[in-house]
Amino acid sequence: MDTIHHLNTIDSPALIVYKETIIENIRKAIEIAGGNALRLRPHVKTNKTVEICQLMMYEGITKFKCATVAEAEMLAIAGAPDILLAYQPTGPKIERLLRLIKTWPLSRFSCLIDNPQTALEINDEIERFTNHDSSFTLDVFIDVNVGMTRTGLPLSQVLDLAKYTLLLKHLRIAGLHGYDGHIHDTDILLRQQAVDHAFAGWNTVLQSLRSLVDYPLTQIAGGTVSFPVHIRREQVECSPGTFVLWDHRYSSLFPDLPFRQAAFILCRVISVMDKQHICIDVGCKSVASEHPLPRIYFPQTPEINPIAHSDEHLVTEVPDSSLFRVGTVLFGIPNHICPTVALYEKMYVVENNQISTAWKVIARDRCITI
Repeated sequence: MDTIHHLNTIDSPALIVYKETIIENIRKAIEIAGGNALRLRPHVKTNKTVEICQLMMYEGITKFKCATVAEAEMLAIAGAPDILLAYQPTGPKIERLLRLIKTWPLSRFSCLIDNPQTALEINDEIERFTNHDSSFTLDVFIDVNVGMTRTGLPLSQVLDLAKYTLLLKHLRIAGLHGYDGHIHDTDILLRQQAVDHAFAGWNTVLQSLRSLVDYPLTQIAGGTVSFPVHIRREQVECSPGTFVLWDHRYSSLFPDLPFRQAAFILCRVISVMDKQHICIDVGCKSVASEHPLPRIYFPQTPEINPIAHSDEHLVTEVPDSSLFRVGTVLFGIPNHICPTVALYEKMYVVENNQISTAWKVIARDRCITI
């Protein structure tokens, strides 16, 4: 990474992003998509930021995927035309989604379903919310469990759910959704085989589903790791997310993918403990801690070895602590960038080796206005 000038006014820990690298990553994703930005429906759970979504829109991306109602509202604020809440709404989330639709009529919203009970609940809430307006319909994608075993239903149950949903006057089946986040093969050929296995039978079910409706259906599949495989399949929208900022874990596991780290954590040495130990101010509240140590890597000082992590402290082992002093500025690459971004109110933006502005991580909150 390049030297950043005038950091003395930036308190630590702080999230730093390189705008030029973000744009480069967006363009590389479009290049992988054969130059067709319309084949992409990026997941915004990684960036949670209006400005980054607008950078993607500037490059021609018009469709997006998100995980929370707040992220959906952020996309509407950014002016996104097509927004999929890739999460099955239940309870108050249903009404919040409907309020979004009412508040942002220029954006098209959709969501996932994976069982008839929730489909009926959404339909009934629409009936109540719209005061029995029979013209109101919500696009829903049937969520398919392709091996992630987190949400979704087996392919064998898709048609039954579709037939039930078609009886509900306020829901319109828009297509199929499948996320294969369980696939982490470093070897490209093994990754290809794993994706093919996960989606075996998909096309057969899709054809049967098409026979039930008289309009085109959309397929949404994959994440950052698998979208270069899915992009080879015709008429599939791909949903990379981490690509826009990248992180150490994906960089290590998938060296074939061309993306570069655009996000770093600025931190400082806060204690030189003895000859071989220093403490840094990047605790569990500053970097995602769901993985074992190390959770952050220091590319400019790789000899730093994290050994203990607590709320506000990272204790590390070093060959020679005399090379550090209290106040030394360090830059770390998170192991997992997506939940790390959610720990920060804003990200400082680097352009031409200087902090040019700060972008609010607006969708880190569970609610913006709705």
